[in-house]
Amino acid sequence: MSKNSRARAEERAARAQAAREAQKAAERRRTIRSVTLVVVAMVLIVGAAFLFVRATDGSSDVTATPAGSSEYGVTMGDPDAPVDVIVYEDFLCPFCGDLEEASREPFEELAADGEVLVEYRPFNLLERISDYSPRAVNAFAVVLTESGPEVAKTFHDLLFENQPSESGPFPDNQALLDLAVEAGAEESEVSEGILEETMRDWVDAATQAAQEAGVQGTPTVLVDGQVVQGSPEEIIQAVRDAVA
Repeated sequence: MSKNSRARAEERAARAQAAREAQKAAERRRTIRSVTLVVVAMVLIVGAAFLFVRATDGSSDVTATPAGSSEYGVTMGDPDAPVDVIVYEDFLCPFCGDLEEASREPFEELAADGEVLVEYRPFNLLERISDYSPRAVNAFAVVLTESGPEVAKTFHDLLFENQPSESGPFPDNQALLDLAVEAGAEESEVSEGILEETMRDWVDAATQAAQEAGVQGTPTVLVDGQVVQGSPEEIIQAVRDAVA
């Protein structure tokens, strides 16, 4: 074999070897990506299951003060209504968002008819996911204190209408302030409290009160002092049944 032939053969062999090495490297990368995707998927599944159980773990053994008697909530309806409803909630909790979306209109109608007194008691359950949870409750407390219950209820509704996903992105305090102003609060009255989070003690006290009442998850709904569990539709029906 001539020198040129040997050189070409060696070159072909080198290229073949390089191709084999490149293929092996690609296979290793695919294997690593596959394993990584499986691990990430498992983490997400386990995390979602944990959050679902934790967020919906509404103990039936809850001892709450009657609707309208808490320092840490906002009420809707006649204080002398025959049925009282209490909703413990976290502004980041997606199940609370589902309940709020389904129940707002029927609860408002029942309250307007003098049938129920509804009290919403937000607290900080999901800070381990994001500090949006306590920041939103802080903003609610500021609006309730500075602007009164009517504006606070509107702000409460807007927080759920603009509820972020548990995976983010999460609104900052300026965004919370903008929602408060949209709800009817005077910016000059609530700006410092929301931006500087001056009602964190209120948040801690509301959270402690919920825990001491036996609340373990959100939403936790009580109708005339009894915990009601189930889908939003089942909870709404339980309230209607209590009124009937």
